Amino acid sequence: MRTYEVVLIVHPENDETAFKEVIEKVQGWITTAGGSIVKLDVWGKRRLAYVINKQRDGQYALITAEFPPAFAAELERLLRFLEPVMRFMITVVENPTAKPEQTE
Repeated sequence: MRTYEVVLIVHPENDETAFKEVIEKVQGWITTAGGSIVKLDVWGKRRLAYVINKQRDGQYALITAEFPPAFAAELERLLRFLEPVMRFMITVVENPTAKPEQTE
């Protein structure tokens, strides 16, 4: 199992329950694939750096999860077809337990 961070930007016109349903659906996909959710961090509604689909705002969520590397491509495919998700990014966390080195 590898540790991944999945960042979602969901359409801003979705209400809170629809936003939670999208997050629960993604979490369900991860757990069904044999993974586990480490942490969920909801950032809420934020201003986008640039306009996406004529929208200036988006609802952000960060999911830290552990799942098999083979599932990363499948999760990306599933997220592409999830209508309320405007953008997403899946990244590998290299050393989830290692602390960053301090430089002086």
